[in-house]
Amino acid sequence: MRVHVARVFAGHPLAAEILHRLREAGHTAVLVGGVVRDAVLAELRGERLVAQDVDIATSASPAEVRRLFPDHTVLTVGERFGVVVVVGPDGRSYEVASFRTEQGYRDGRRPDEVRWGTLDEDVQRRDFTVNGLVATEDGEVLDRVGGIPDLMAGRVRAIGDPGTRFDEDRLRMLRAVRFACQLGFAIEEKTAAAIRDRAPRITSVSWERIRDELIRILATPRSGEGILLLDRLGLLAPMLPEIAALRGVPQPEEYHPEGDVFAHTVAALGVGDLLWDDPRLKLGILFHDVGKPSALARSGGGNMSGHCSLGAEVASRALLRLRFPKRDVEWVTYLVREHMRVARLPEMGLGKQVRLLGAGEDEVAPLEELPRRFPLFADLLRLVVCDAEASAHRARAWEPLLERAVGLLVHLRRIHGIRRARELLTGDDLLALGFSPGPRLGEALDLIHERILAGEIATREEALAHALRLARGHR
Repeated sequence: MRVHVARVFAGHPLAAEILHRLREAGHTAVLVGGVVRDAVLAELRGERLVAQDVDIATSASPAEVRRLFPDHTVLTVGERFGVVVVVGPDGRSYEVASFRTEQGYRDGRRPDEVRWGTLDEDVQRRDFTVNGLVATEDGEVLDRVGGIPDLMAGRVRAIGDPGTRFDEDRLRMLRAVRFACQLGFAIEEKTAAAIRDRAPRITSVSWERIRDELIRILATPRSGEGILLLDRLGLLAPMLPEIAALRGVPQPEEYHPEGDVFAHTVAALGVGDLLWDDPRLKLGILFHDVGKPSALARSGGGNMSGHCSLGAEVASRALLRLRFPKRDVEWVTYLVREHMRVARLPEMGLGKQVRLLGAGEDEVAPLEELPRRFPLFADLLRLVVCDAEASAHRARAWEPLLERAVGLLVHLRRIHGIRRARELLTGDDLLALGFSPGPRLGEALDLIHERILAGEIATREEALAHALRLARGHR
């Protein structure tokens, strides 16, 4: 079988140059991994290939690769394991790995011993058959592991003994789920059985690596299926016990005919999969009802009141454990905490509506482009759409919110933006009028700002007059 490598080289000309120089120096050099897998899939499906990362494997040693590319930056961080990175003039990086065999994996991640090997030995040490394909410079695909039949069958299968592959690197258990979601494949039963046997060991992998694979799963168009698959394989409970705990938590059937909180969460992710691929939004959907078990227990089984604030705390702890950046933790916990509040948007006073809209505002973006100007609010709306569509509420829960959001944009243009409230009156103005520093000053400032945002106060003079009345004890 041949693939159109010219399409790969059109977007990655340095890859062609690397292969050419290695071959001219008498070495074997091939494209390997995801780029070959995706090229074969494109051929089988009659689609056009858009290559992302391009990796190369060669019989040359790392030292020889460095010698052959004196005119390029060559990064040697992974040289001990036979990997160097050639950096192109456009900043793109190309991993060049020497054919090798590996032995001993005491930490379940890195080999204890590496020695140079042959192409056949090299592909046999890789993770899954669909990633064990290689292609020559002219596009001939070499399949030494049965990858093409597995691609045709839509199957993720470990190369060789599945248990051995997962003992070598336990993160491969999550990678199997990710590839199943990314490609729309099923995990072959022996491979799945080996994962189930070893699933509790996933926590021996660093939380950073687990986080990165979770992000990749959520970024696929099958993240809901991915969470189900993690659960069925026994991986969800050790890595995300907060989400596994949602299984069996009951909900009123008239509002949630889809089932318990876990079933609802998976269904909401499924809605998100049809519309968006942002993994941070998917995290918000994944955790949006994570406070319900605690809320139900606190009420003695009577209701789930307060589950949003409880859920924000649970989500924050989970995301910090997974080593998410602070900004992502704050973003997701805000979505979890506020997702029921935004559902009541039309019932709020106008000033409070504008405040909710303005959280996280990007004042540089055009006012009429809501997702860019108000990205946090836009994600709240997206979450509400997924939440509602995965329940009995459906469109009647989110259509009024979209209509009100459009009305708020019109209102903001009329009152000249949210910043104007801060410009018309500041805390220093209240201090000058006799307010003492403290909670009362903050309450007064919030009250006046809300009236400005509602359009009830239009000038600085009106704002100062209202502040003066408050200072005298009149509201």
